[in-house]
Amino acid sequence: MIGITSCVRANVRLRFVLDEQPADLRDRRIARVVVARLGGMPDIPNASAPMEPASAAAAVIRRMEPRVAEVTDAVQQVILAEIAELRGDPQLIELLRASVEGNVTTIFAAIRHGIDVAGVTAPVAAVEYARRLAQHDVTPNALVRAYRLGQQELLRLVFAEVRAGGSGHDTALEVFEATFNATSQYIDWISEQVIEVYRLELDRWREGRERILGDQVRRILDGTVGHVDDLSSALRYPLRQHSLAVILWYPQPVLERGELIGMERFLRAAAKHVGATTAPLFLAHDRSTAWGWIPLSASSVDGAVTALREMADRDGSAPSVAIGAPRSGVEGFVRSHELAQHARAVALRAAGHDRVSVASGDPGVVIAAMLDGDLSTADVWVREVLGPLAEPTESDAHLRHSLQVFLEAGASFTAAAPLLHLHTNTVKYRVRKAVERRGRPIEEGRLDVEIALLLCRRFPAILEPNWH
Repeated sequence: MIGITSCVRANVRLRFVLDEQPADLRDRRIARVVVARLGGMPDIPNASAPMEPASAAAAVIRRMEPRVAEVTDAVQQVILAEIAELRGDPQLIELLRASVEGNVTTIFAAIRHGIDVAGVTAPVAAVEYARRLAQHDVTPNALVRAYRLGQQELLRLVFAEVRAGGSGHDTALEVFEATFNATSQYIDWISEQVIEVYRLELDRWREGRERILGDQVRRILDGTVGHVDDLSSALRYPLRQHSLAVILWYPQPVLERGELIGMERFLRAAAKHVGATTAPLFLAHDRSTAWGWIPLSASSVDGAVTALREMADRDGSAPSVAIGAPRSGVEGFVRSHELAQHARAVALRAAGHDRVSVASGDPGVVIAAMLDGDLSTADVWVREVLGPLAEPTESDAHLRHSLQVFLEAGASFTAAAPLLHLHTNTVKYRVRKAVERRGRPIEEGRLDVEIALLLCRRFPAILEPNWH
């Protein structure tokens, strides 16, 4: 016998021909094709006149009702075979069977007694199953698909019963039409109910879980910690490994109410990109800011920050990212978050409303973090140290860059030249011009000069007239 899936494909192929026809004629022709694709029902010469569709369908269902358990098992097996998300948890599988049985029993009663399915309430087990799926973060698509697969299998079983009963072709067609219409209406109506239950439970469950998760994380950050393995189990996060903390936010509400969803999606993609050992830990700090931790193996630590930065810079829809540094254990979990907080404080002051990615290891960030992210007076200090060299002009920017590279190269013109892609004599000229612009020899406060150059490079906005 050709499966019910084949008949559905036939249904789809016919829709472009039948869409403009009256509904009753269209449904009847579709059902005739379904019967034909399922193997046909030869007319029996001596068969009695066809019964009314309702009574014929009721008679078939009456014969099947003693085998509800068998029907339930068949439907459940199809659902579990096709939808991997619904397999694995024994309690969920048991509840799935109760849900299937409740739906099958309700459909049978509706068909047998001519009950309008539009007024039927979802079975208790079906409602509870939707709640449990929400609590396990199973997608609602899996729930809807389960209902559709269940309908297909139930129709196959009904038609097998029709064939076994030896009814004529017209009677078989009428029974199938009646059953198809009743189950379709039932699935549409019940799906709305269970999906709404799923949505409400998901919101409630996530809010409760976020609240518990937030309390646990904040206790760790405050230094109130218990046994590391117990904490790892509660958080579903491997605290013994290296952690790379990040703070995520959108400078502007580009996603309207979907900011947190966008940030969580980015964190999961970033964790996969940098080679996380398990799923990252995501915590909504408020409606526009999120905290995250990415678990890393020892072999993934090197290069993780760079890879994360590059991914954020390439993705134009990514949130702003402040990145800590990989650290191990519970202490590392806390310290990496502290570094990310420092980086964010600096980034907010420097970037304003622009999207940005900042790492605690970036030049100048540690120094700014030592000031607790307060750069409100940095422009005054930088101008005091650099003099006219701190002017926001393109020529001064070139001179500052040349001087910084020269100092980082150990004050060696020869070592600085290839780094700047310049001739040695050109480097000497630029360094001399930079010293002249400053108005004092480099030896006078060299450490201050290097710090001021770092701040100019990392936060060029502090040189602008409207910095405050």
